[in-house]
Amino acid sequence: MSSPGAIAFQLGPIVIRWYGILMATAIVVGLWLSHRRARREGLPDDDIISVGQWAILAGLVGARLYEVVFNWDYYGRYPSKIIAVWEGGLAMHGGLIVGPLVGIWLAYRWHVPIRRGLDIAAPSMVLGQAIGRWGNFFNEEAFGRPTDLPWKLYISPEHRPLGYAQYEYFHPTFLYESLWDFAVFLLLVGWLRPRLATRPGALFFAYIGLYSVGRFAIEALRLDSFWLGSIRVPQLASVVGVLVAVAGMAWASRRSTSPATG
Repeated sequence: MSSPGAIAFQLGPIVIRWYGILMATAIVVGLWLSHRRARREGLPDDDIISVGQWAILAGLVGARLYEVVFNWDYYGRYPSKIIAVWEGGLAMHGGLIVGPLVGIWLAYRWHVPIRRGLDIAAPSMVLGQAIGRWGNFFNEEAFGRPTDLPWKLYISPEHRPLGYAQYEYFHPTFLYESLWDFAVFLLLVGWLRPRLATRPGALFFAYIGLYSVGRFAIEALRLDSFWLGSIRVPQLASVVGVLVAVAGMAWASRRSTSPATG
């Protein structure tokens, strides 16, 4: 389960943890990037940022609820830990479900271009994930099986899972996902964005698909997966993500419009 989290510094009674710093950095960078892109495309940048802020908040709630539901055997015994997000424990798939849905609903209510707004958000989301994953490093969580590879990660005894106390070094799966997310970000902004400019919404679904492919592969190494019988829940969610991405890109292609609409 989540540890209290590595402390970056302390100011009197105020404790600042690395997990919180990384999450805050990811959010600020993501919002800045979205605002910059919205302004460049002539979209209502302030409205898009307002939608983004609420979507991020909803995504964090969704990520935490996902974590709590699949670890209820722990949180049911320690309900005070449910709100202790500064200790870590945010499940990305929960955020990817709730955040975009709330964002879409608010964009509809506030008359913000939904599909183009999603395309603007996609690179910011995956870059934020790349940054936020480093919070797992400081918390010594989200690592994989034991390994002797040159880039192996030392895990202190108190953070090793049951049955793995004799091992010192593990796969740094948080790093694998961070690097994958950053590669997806570069692919979205450097290659796919100009090619999908006439298909609003396609860039967002490309992000969902690419993230899901990487997460499916990386999850096979992790020791802390949620399980549904013999199936890893994150891998099942990743398969669903790929299917949604394929269907979404096909839908966006059929509704292809000029870059100035959508």
